Amino acid sequence: MVNNKSYNNVVNFLARLAEYHEQIESVSVGDIYDINLEKMQLFPLLHINPVNVTTGQSELLFNFQIFVMDLVSEKDNWQTFQAQGLTKLIDPKNNEQQVFNQTLDIATDFIGMLRHSKQQSLFGVNDINEAIYFTEGEYTIEPFSERFDNLCCGQVFQVGIKVMYDFQTCDIPVTAAGAGY
Repeated sequence: MVNNKSYNNVVNFLARLAEYHEQIESVSVGDIYDINLEKMQLFPLLHINPVNVTTGQSELLFNFQIFVMDLVSEKDNWQTFQAQGLTKLIDPKNNEQQVFNQTLDIATDFIGMLRHSKQQSLFGVNDINEAIYFTEGEYTIEPFSERFDNLCCGQVFQVGIKVMYDFQTCDIPVTAAGAGY
């Protein structure tokens, strides 16, 4: 018997992986334009944007956009020692490059957890290496920069989470009447 996974299971799994990452301070779910950055105080933020669900013969593929973002700081004293040596930087009072670097590191960590982590296994699974949620393929990670109330930048990538699904018809809440005419 297949233990079918729901939308809630998959979203909660992604949110839990983000909680495990020690650099991620906040997790949100929904449309990217629904993020209320004015109320967000803890960054870096990992945002899960549901895209669609594709059915297969015996699986569901949940597709998401994952945003990893942080606030850009504009100060005189942000620069690292290496950045201070670059005297021709156009905007030396902005740490956008460091934010892109940090969020790329977090994005690749997240992909690594999806591909290889023992944290995909749950208590009660006979084989600790058995993946409950599957992901495959290569990822394209794209930088983005947005001005909401604050300047945020980071990385975004698409991920597909494949789960086994048996399309059981015995428990569908329908009447026993036929649909034919």
